[in-house]
Amino acid sequence: MKKILVINGPNLNMLGIREKSIYGSETLETINAEVKAYAETLGIQCDFFQSNCEGEIITKIHSVLTDYDGCIINAGAYTHYSYAIRDAIACVSKPFIEVHMSDIKAREEFRRTSVITEVCKEIIAGFGKNSYTLAVKAIGEFI
Repeated sequence: MKKILVINGPNLNMLGIREKSIYGSETLETINAEVKAYAETLGIQCDFFQSNCEGEIITKIHSVLTDYDGCIINAGAYTHYSYAIRDAIACVSKPFIEVHMSDIKAREEFRRTSVITEVCKEIIAGFGKNSYTLAVKAIGEFI
């Protein structure tokens, strides 16, 4: 069975509480459970990691090299300025799919730029919680 890691960055632990009009009312735990169930139907095992700390995210990205076949990452606000996370993804020779619940191109100007897109195989954004299941399907094509 193929194995992937789903990484969620800062403030995504607050799903279900924060900006419900943008992110919906479901918690990260609920979304993770749905993603896990869907991935299993495709023969993919999922592990999940969430951190509000850039260094912890980078360390977890590095673990993809030896422990996983690929990774789905929602780097949260780090998407827009963390060259350290970008470089960590570039160090790992496994496929990454960038995911966002909202359409970052339709939001505030500072959210419209992603520094990680060019080191990811695809970007999936704007489908709410379904962005994650679409990312699982997409990564299945690369692993």
